[in-house]
Parts: sequence; structure tokens; C-alpha cells
Amino acid sequence: MTPFADIVSLCRRLEANRGRLEKRRLVAEFLRRVAPDEIEHAVAFLIGRPFPASDSRVLSVRSLPAVTAALAAEPLMLRDVAEAFAAVAETSGAGSRRMREARLTALAARAHDDERVVLARIIGGEMRTGASDGIVLEAIAEAAGVDVAVVRRAALFLGDLSAVAALARRSGAEALAGVGPRLFVPLLPMLAEIATDFDEVLAAHGGRTALEYKYDGARVQIHTDGARVGVWTRRLSDVTASLPDVVALVRRELGSTPAIVDGEVVALDAAGRPLAFQELMRRFRRIHGVELLAAEMPLALHLFDCLMAEGRSLIDEPYAARWEALHRLTGGAYVAERQIVVTVEEARQFRDRALAAGHEGVMAKDLSSPYAPGGRGKRWFKLKSPATVDCVIVAADRGSGRRVGWLSNYHLAVVDGDGFADVGKTFKGLTDREFGEMTERLRRLAVGDDGYTVRVRPEIVVEVEYNEIQKSPTYASGLALRFARIARIRDDKGPAQATTLAELRALYDRQFETKGKYT
Repeated sequence: MTPFADIVSLCRRLEANRGRLEKRRLVAEFLRRVAPDEIEHAVAFLIGRPFPASDSRVLSVRSLPAVTAALAAEPLMLRDVAEAFAAVAETSGAGSRRMREARLTALAARAHDDERVVLARIIGGEMRTGASDGIVLEAIAEAAGVDVAVVRRAALFLGDLSAVAALARRSGAEALAGVGPRLFVPLLPMLAEIATDFDEVLAAHGGRTALEYKYDGARVQIHTDGARVGVWTRRLSDVTASLPDVVALVRRELGSTPAIVDGEVVALDAAGRPLAFQELMRRFRRIHGVELLAAEMPLALHLFDCLMAEGRSLIDEPYAARWEALHRLTGGAYVAERQIVVTVEEARQFRDRALAAGHEGVMAKDLSSPYAPGGRGKRWFKLKSPATVDCVIVAADRGSGRRVGWLSNYHLAVVDGDGFADVGKTFKGLTDREFGEMTERLRRLAVGDDGYTVRVRPEIVVEVEYNEIQKSPTYASGLALRFARIARIRDDKGPAQATTLAELRALYDRQFETKGKYT
């Protein structure tokens, strides 16, 4: 059996090494030593998951309980941690919260201080070692002596690095090469690049592209064989139980042959207008009273791709053929609004209709493109007009992994009277050079440091792009910027010239001129 201390030691070494190749070597070396029946758990822990991605169990706890000191006991083993997590996830009924806490307390008491740090990170879902999923995938290939392209394709279909690692260890390259889409095993979704104009899109797609409405909803992948229906999010979380109305619609409308479809669900208000994304998330998180909330907040389903039809994989078929298969499967119902365009003017008119209907913008898809699970490239583009506000940086967190040594997660605030009100955080938008320069500037402005977060004098203004303004119980401002990203540093502005909280509240209210509002 593998001591849990081996994972802890690996995490320390990963944190100390910034090079991708060295991180890959360290992970591969570790995976070679792990017992075959432990490798699924080992990979899950390394990427910050208490369970493999294909395992629907959840811990239903937010953090590791604090204990005063480790008890004298046998060394904690990797298998002990996996069994403890399983026991916590399977606890239910009266007093289950107390029992889960007790089981995690017992686990924490068996661990040494550095082991408890790693346990807490696994439970919190953030390892901070800089070993990304991509590095772990490459390490799986190196450990098994298999071409990384074969492992990458298998991962796209299995959607679970733990399962890939187990198959690589057990059966090798031939088994990995034979992996294809499987019903009720979710695939990573195909992703899109951001584009800013339609000239770029038409040039990339040979002068002709298919535009679809980009709905302000949640991506879902639906598997069905008629009797059974499964629904997964873009992060491969199983939300079937939370969406009974979607399940009923699919069972009623998509027939009995095996199929996998890709689409978006949007929450609607009483007038049929799309609700904000934040309201939709209430449907996804609901465990109790699901049917009541489904009646109060109906969902619209917009399908835009077909990955399997009549039990046959369409992954390698061109987008045009998959769209035809989707129409045959649905009879044309519940599909995304779409138009094939050849001019910039046609494209702009279609985008304007999407925005007027309360949606985010448009997707542009190459008619000849295959479906690449987890892939991102110029075969799919997304085009929207991001809104921006000017924020002041009031604090920054120390970076981890590749960003070790930088202050790189910035606390954003707007002007609130004589002070500033926090509205979110972001680590996106700056280049490595800018991260370094910003770190030096912030250190000169530091007024407090707790070892993780550095509070600074509010002097630096940044222009921040965002997708949506949401209500937030986290910040005293009551609002938060969704998908915040620094567009540019506004050295031409002083902090007093940043967006005010009153202005942000007005922008929040203005969203509902085209969106519905749940009350």
C-alpha cells in the first residue's frame, strides 16, 4: 500500500519546481510506484478531487475539521483516505452532518500537520501544486510508456483521468486506442476561442460559417437510451436529479435509440424571458424541493450538437452532418437558433437579434469541423461584446504553481463613498511580464500581510471585463463580477475615477432590460 505521506512529499516537490517537464517526471515516477488498485484514487487526489470525475459521490463538507494534535497511530495510507472519503460521502439520514464531521475529524487526527494541509486542499478542490490536468495526463502516458496522443484521445472520451490511468496501467496502448464515446460516460465538451470580429471568423472558416445564438445558460450533455436519461454539466457533474423537467422532455421527445446530445439550458421568468445565470444555478444546486422549483423556474432546452445517434458515434463526422443528425433526432424541436452566413453584414444582423433577445452573443462554427472533446481552436468561435468597469486593486493573493513568487490573484473593488467595496477577484488577463511588474508595484503599496493575502493602498486602477453582475452574499457590496478578467491597466486614472458602487448597481438593474428577473 502507498503511504499518504508519499503524496504529501510529491506535492512539496511539485510546488518547489516550476518546470513543466520536471513536474511531469515527478508525477510519472510516483504513478509507477502506486499499486494498480490505488491509481484511480491517487490521480483524483493529485488533481484536487476526493473522488474520480466519473464517481458521482460528494463529501458534502467544505473543509477539514481542525484538530489539536495528531494521535499516535499507524501511518496514514492512501487507501485509508479513500475509504474515509467514501464513508463520509455515503453518510445520510438523521445526524448525518455530525457523523460526517466526526469521520473527517478522525481522519484528520490520524494525519500529521503536512498531511492535513494536503487533505484540506483535496477537500477544497485546489491543490496549488501547478500540476495541471494536462501535466497529469502527460505523466500517465510517460508512466505507462504510451504515446501521449493515444492517452489524450482516451481522456477525451472517458472524461476522467483516473479511469484513463487505471486503463493504461491495466491494459496498455491497445485498450486506450480502442476507447470511443460510451453512453452514460460524459465527455469533455468541445470549447471555442474568443473572436472580436466576423472578418476573422469568415477568413478562418473559408468564407462561410454557421452562427448560433450563444445562450446565457448552462452547458449540458445529455445521454439517453429512451428508458434512462443522464445529464451532466460542462465540468462533468451529474445534475440529472436536479433537472426532472429536462429528463422528462428528453425521454418524451428524443425516442428510444441511444443518443448523446450537447446543448444549453436557460432559466425563464414568467414572461418567458431568460433569467440571469446566477438564478439558473439555483436549479443545479437544488437537492430538496426540486419539483416545486422546477414549476417556479422552468428551463428552456437548446440543443446544438449530436455526438451519438442510434448508438453510432458521430464524433469524427463534420459539424454539418452532426447538425442534420440532430434535426432527425429531434424533428427540429429544441434546437438552437441558427443561420449560415457568408457576409459580415449577415453575421452582424444575426448577432443583433441574439442580443435583443437577451442572449450573450453568437457562436460561429466551421461546417467541416469534427467534434473535439475538450479541444479549443478556430473551428468554433464565440463572439460577444463584454461589458467593462474600472476597478481598484485593494489586495492580492500569493500565487501558486506556475505563478509562485507573484502576487497574482487580485481583489477588485469599486468606489463606495470615501472607501472601496469589494466586487470580486481575478487572476486572468495579464502576461507573465505584467504579473511580475504588478507584483513589484503592489509590494510597494503593501499595508498588511497575513502570509497569503497582501492588502495594499488602493491606487492601481484596472479596466475589467465581465460576463454578468450577480448578487453576492460574499462581499459587503452585495454584488460580484462573474468571469472577471483584466482588460488593461488604467494608469491614466486615479482610484477616485473608478466605477462607483451606485453605478455598478445601476448596471446590475440594467441587465434586466433584456433578461428576466426571478423574485
